[in-house]
Amino acid sequence: MWSNNKSKIICVALAAVLTAASGAQAGDQTVSAQQKKICAKADARYQELYPDAKDDGVVIVKLYKYTFCPRNVTVKPGTTVRWVNVDKRTSHSVWLKQAGEAESERFFPEEQWEFPFITPGEYPYLCGPHWDQEDMRGFVRVVD
Repeated sequence: MWSNNKSKIICVALAAVLTAASGAQAGDQTVSAQQKKICAKADARYQELYPDAKDDGVVIVKLYKYTFCPRNVTVKPGTTVRWVNVDKRTSHSVWLKQAGEAESERFFPEEQWEFPFITPGEYPYLCGPHWDQEDMRGFVRVVD
């Protein structure tokens, strides 16, 4: 009897761990209602800072209030993604850590950094100084 109950407990515990792990991966790409509000403000701030910005073929990701806006982008091979810091005081970086890329230098408000995505694949990235405590992460998917 003990062995059977012990097996059930182990199975339930294992299921909980696997569920949590899969949820954490899926959560990396989800966008909360709060992040949507922050991104709406980031868009307004970008328009304020760059009222004459032209579409030059790059994809813009704004950094604001410890959030990448948008958090997830899908691009074609050969597309450059430009991260623009629209915060008022905070410096950020972009680090494609899992892809083996070096972390960018920190860039300050109204500065930017860009990276060309050549190879199809999935590229999670993070802000070096803020990913751990602020969950400042994003995701680029490159598809043909």
